Amino acid sequence: MATWLVKSEPDAFSWDEQVQNGVEPWTGVRNALAANNLKAMRVGDLAFFYHSNIGKEIVGVVEVVREAYPDPTDETGRWVCVDMQAVGPLPQPVTLAAIKADPDFADLALVRQSRLSVMPVGEAHWRKLCKLGG
Repeated sequence: MATWLVKSEPDAFSWDEQVQNGVEPWTGVRNALAANNLKAMRVGDLAFFYHSNIGKEIVGVVEVVREAYPDPTDETGRWVCVDMQAVGPLPQPVTLAAIKADPDFADLALVRQSRLSVMPVGEAHWRKLCKLGG
């Protein structure tokens, strides 16, 4: 199982909407590296759900329930999406400020490539972020 972080602006699509909708396609990714990360996701992989722009914090965990397929919001046919389902909220959201303040996260993609919307999270980082989130 691989672990990831996916970012969404909460005024466009929020954690609460993910929970309410059940299974939801993760659409709208238009960056080649992020799209390659979507293509690498497998059923059962977990991802942190990160509120970008507003909040800037990890708020929950989602699970990949369908692997990459053509993104229905893309008229060109170039881009893919995956289906995600909420696993649960983090009892304590983990803020970007807290992540940046911890030197253990200096090589985390969220810190190094802040504009990337879909990124891998290594096992050690995953465990520590889970611990910080309760």
